[in-house]
Amino acid sequence: MKMDVRAVAITSGLLWGGGVLAVEALNRVSPGYGSGFLKVIASCYPGYKGRRNAKQIVLGAGYALLDGATSGLLFALLYNRLAHSPHHERNREHSRVA
Repeated sequence: MKMDVRAVAITSGLLWGGGVLAVEALNRVSPGYGSGFLKVIASCYPGYKGRRNAKQIVLGAGYALLDGATSGLLFALLYNRLAHSPHHERNREHSRVA
């Protein structure tokens, strides 16, 4: 069975982007919440400093959305490639015979 690459990319982007957005929003309401996590994110995304203002929240969530979508796309492509490789097909035929 093949993965729907587009669906996996969109789902991954929404999950990661939404997760980062949720931590940023909670950090804005309760300073200190997720600050270690946001520092790690800030070290990965250029221009994002993890500050508690609207511009930084949008930037962080946007980066996370793109990051998650790219990761999901690559995961689905790799899965589809490996799951349908000749070696995998040969092993599947042997398991049906047994």
